[in-house]
Amino acid sequence: MKKISAKRVICLALSLVLTAGLLSGCAGAAGKGGNDKTIKIAASPVPHAEILEEAAKILEGYGYKLEITEFEDYVQPNLVVESGEFDANYMEHVPYLNSFNEEQGTHLVDAGDIHYEPFGIYPGTKKTLDEIADGDTIAIPNDTTNEARALLLLQDNGLLKLKDGASLTATVNDITENPYNIEFVELEAAQVARVVNEVSYVVLNGNYALEAGYSVGHDSIAYEATDSVAAQTYVNIIAVLEGHENDEKIKALVKALKSDDIKKFIEDKYDGAVVFYEGK
Repeated sequence: MKKISAKRVICLALSLVLTAGLLSGCAGAAGKGGNDKTIKIAASPVPHAEILEEAAKILEGYGYKLEITEFEDYVQPNLVVESGEFDANYMEHVPYLNSFNEEQGTHLVDAGDIHYEPFGIYPGTKKTLDEIADGDTIAIPNDTTNEARALLLLQDNGLLKLKDGASLTATVNDITENPYNIEFVELEAAQVARVVNEVSYVVLNGNYALEAGYSVGHDSIAYEATDSVAAQTYVNIIAVLEGHENDEKIKALVKALKSDDIKKFIEDKYDGAVVFYEGK
């Protein structure tokens, strides 16, 4: 398994810009050129890459080799799939994918729904919500879809109120009632857990909570119900370049990830912090 360095991330971004005229040719090669028995996939380290390592064993039985590369952000995994350098990624949900496509002009689609991770509120300098006081600080993700999810969870726990109709695109500008005068520290999602000792509370994506060593069932103050609309909306998917969702290697990948063996692996390993999705 490979990890992407900061230098590599910069080079990838520059490469995408400088070779824009070649993208159609590169994209045509995704899933078709080279070795059709090798699947190149970009993934977040936890839990995605861990789940993929398990799926790789199943794919061997299907005659495929899974080549996993870890990324520490949510941007580059989409760019390398768009460029054709990778066949797929596993690190995002559909609302984020749709937002990314709209903002970046990319052409990524959902090839299969795999799992979801309940969002949670975790202690910072305060251990319970009963301790909240005027002017406390809460760190939340700053990307459109995850910020909305964090704010909805805070609203569900009585810390604020959003304007009517604000839902999956809510931002701090949509807060109509803030009785505790909370100050929001908006950070890139991967950075939120790193300020846990500097703010009153943090609201974490499930994968970053896992990376920080938290269990949603044991460490969070509050979290989304697994049958909630939010949890179902933010199912983590296999994303591919449009037109490749029915490639044989992609169908094999999704089949492996939707298997009973992966379901059992998720249930045994993550103690409710990751939930196998029973849908498509």
